[in-house]
Amino acid sequence: MTSGPPLYRPVRIGQLSLSGNLFLAPVAGYSDRAFRSLCIECGASFTYTEMVSSEALTRESGKTEDLLKRSPNEQQYAVQLFGSDPVRMADAARIVIDRTRAECIDINAGCPVPKIVKTGAGSALTREPEKLHIIVKAVTQAVSVPVTVKIRSGWDESSITWKEAASAALEAGAAAITLHPRTRAQGYEGKARWDHLAELVNFVHEKAPSVPVFGSGDLFSPEDARSMLSTTLCDGIMFARGAMGNPFIFTQTKELLLTGQHTDIPPHIRIQAGWKELLQLVDDAGEIGGCREMRKRFCAYSKGIEGGATIREEIVHASTITEYRRIFESRGISLN
Repeated sequence: MTSGPPLYRPVRIGQLSLSGNLFLAPVAGYSDRAFRSLCIECGASFTYTEMVSSEALTRESGKTEDLLKRSPNEQQYAVQLFGSDPVRMADAARIVIDRTRAECIDINAGCPVPKIVKTGAGSALTREPEKLHIIVKAVTQAVSVPVTVKIRSGWDESSITWKEAASAALEAGAAAITLHPRTRAQGYEGKARWDHLAELVNFVHEKAPSVPVFGSGDLFSPEDARSMLSTTLCDGIMFARGAMGNPFIFTQTKELLLTGQHTDIPPHIRIQAGWKELLQLVDDAGEIGGCREMRKRFCAYSKGIEGGATIREEIVHASTITEYRRIFESRGISLN
């Protein structure tokens, strides 16, 4: 444990003040407003939308518009944009602020998915710091809210470029930098290089002391979060896969950082949280769409529950609220 500032603490991103430093990362196909709302209830200090295509947004794609919706309990949130055209990125940022009044714009320079990278977006920008600088500059000049950037360690092990990418982002006016310390080539495999994060913290804090550095990668428990904060001295952390089916990771992490221990969450409470998420998804996407989306999410909620494998066999076929209710109530799980 470091003897520095408390591990759980307020943080500033430019002019934006946040009460804590535990965030929900932008997770494609997961960080919709139903899930973000649940994470806020469980103690998330700040939430990010799943990544939004600047190309689709500026071309008025209705589906993309849905990704921007703010949850009623999100007093502050960030919209993450991806793209490779500085003009479109700037236009998209303006659209976001005009339609949502989002408190922050985040630029995705870390996604390793081939269909994103081949367009020159996502982690492709990590190996093109000059282009990243131009994009960040265009967006910061387009909006008055803080603009942040999420990067990876580099393209592959022979091209570790987090320092060049961070420098480009800082010089263009980025108000915070988040690092997922894996390379594009790693995807989500192998171990995240937390030593890269620690080095980035030192680098940014020396270069721009007021700019916070956030960490992501291999955060699957409250203990992981405590370890990342204490060993890398990063200013905050972003839960991604570790929050899937477990929004209570925010509750437990905050408790651990403040008291040194955390309380277990009973299985029925976890299922009740999933049920709440289902109802919100149905409101947003209709019963068919919401129920289909919740199949994978309830599979995550049911991990570690007695008889969970059998429950999951039924969940993957559920298509209505009534079917989900039958699955859980037949096993004595209250949904109230």
